[in-house]
Amino acid sequence: MRKKIYQSLIELTNGPFTSNMIRKFALSKWSKFVIKPYSKFYAVNLDELKDDINQFKNLHSFFTRKLKEGARQIDNREGVIVSPVDGVLSDTGKIEKNKTIIVKNKEYSILEMLGSEELTNRFIDGTYIILYLSPAHYHRIHSPISGKIISSYSLGSTSYPVNKIGLKYGDFVLSKNYRRISYISHDNTSIAVIKVGAMFINSVVMLNDKEMWTKGEEVAYFSFGSTVILLFERDSFEVSPRIKAPMNIKMGEEIGKIRKAPY
Repeated sequence: MRKKIYQSLIELTNGPFTSNMIRKFALSKWSKFVIKPYSKFYAVNLDELKDDINQFKNLHSFFTRKLKEGARQIDNREGVIVSPVDGVLSDTGKIEKNKTIIVKNKEYSILEMLGSEELTNRFIDGTYIILYLSPAHYHRIHSPISGKIISSYSLGSTSYPVNKIGLKYGDFVLSKNYRRISYISHDNTSIAVIKVGAMFINSVVMLNDKEMWTKGEEVAYFSFGSTVILLFERDSFEVSPRIKAPMNIKMGEEIGKIRKAPY
């Protein structure tokens, strides 16, 4: 019953009209007055901002803020996969033979998430990592490894929240929300980077359409709190022993290493 009530409320309030109203406010000059209360409420570290807080024209520009050069250190060791975002590394595990993953006791279809049988088959018995971004986090997305972009596309339309409540009561949010999927080829293995939109504002803005991405390079940003899912092929990736989900992590920090090509 709780699940049905929750889903009904989200569907009633998460339509194009509501999303458009929130977007308009976030882009308006009036939203500038909520930036400081917002930053205080979410304990945003203002010392690492590239620009002074008074220079932001609206809430959207603050939400998609950039950081000072050197605010994040990229682990550039060969074969190391780094976190593409600041956030909470909330879960990691194995992709099952039936093409599913278990997150918060809920089974998600990788096939539904990726929308391609051929691409999904690459990740059977592989590894997944889930990174959740709250409204407090830095919301720019960076490449987790250097490699060639072999495919990039979008799926889904509306979105449920991706916080704890959303994962529990939402309608399979990780595989049905609006999402932008990019595949990176590195040393004969593929890595899927799935950028999942969140409630009200589904926007994942791609900034990098180059054929090659460099580790740590900025590639996109979220217009609202959201989630990034990384998928690795079987026997191609080893999770770092320091990873103990759930844990806070910053962009550029090691999450694991490419182990060997699966072929």
